[in-house]
Amino acid sequence: MTAQKSIAYDAFVELAVADSAVVGLVLKGSRAHEGMTTEHSDHDLYVVLADGATTALTRFTGHRTPELDLVILSLDEFRAAGMPGFERYALARARIVLDRLDGVIAQILADKARLDADEAFREAGESLDAYANSLYRSVKNDRDGHTLAARLDAADSIRFLLELLFALDRRPRPYNKYLEWELARFPLPGWDTGMLLDAADRIAGMGDVSTQRRLFAQVEAVARQAGHGAVLDAWGEDLHLMRPQ
Repeated sequence: MTAQKSIAYDAFVELAVADSAVVGLVLKGSRAHEGMTTEHSDHDLYVVLADGATTALTRFTGHRTPELDLVILSLDEFRAAGMPGFERYALARARIVLDRLDGVIAQILADKARLDADEAFREAGESLDAYANSLYRSVKNDRDGHTLAARLDAADSIRFLLELLFALDRRPRPYNKYLEWELARFPLPGWDTGMLLDAADRIAGMGDVSTQRRLFAQVEAVARQAGHGAVLDAWGEDLHLMRPQ
């Protein structure tokens, strides 16, 4: 990118708002999460163009500076962004700067923030199996004296656990950076946020087996209630090693 193409956030927004080809501006990242902005935070901005529209603003495609990171795309491309994909959570919690379509941009973001029932059930089942796998390996490695392996598997299990719990609530899992922010404002139903974060810290940091087993007992009850008993039952006798002793 040449210096001539560089532009500040406020100046770009002014240009975009004045351009009829732009139907939406959506800010994601730390500046869309109240209290998370630091002196290092840039502006991550989606620029949504009407389908088939042409605009001189496309000269800023790929613009990326310490202040402003732009993604310029069509309305159809914006609907598909993060569906599925890593960007889904970022867009689920994004802030609307401009919605020239009388709520259409807002509805697209709302759709990204809510998994449909079939999608959520499928993702929960897959994440539950992956969680059980990492948990089982961690506990078995601890039993057999493989301390580092046990801790690494324990840390892996937290990733799958969080994906499971958020899928059960039909929400995309937040990035690690925003986990505490998310749970403070939108707690997971039926879960004590402080307990869950403390357990995640102990498991990821130390691979504590007793904490893993206690947490699994809660997860097992919730997962069975949600209709995922078959996933757990497929583990057969190995479940005994995962449960509290």
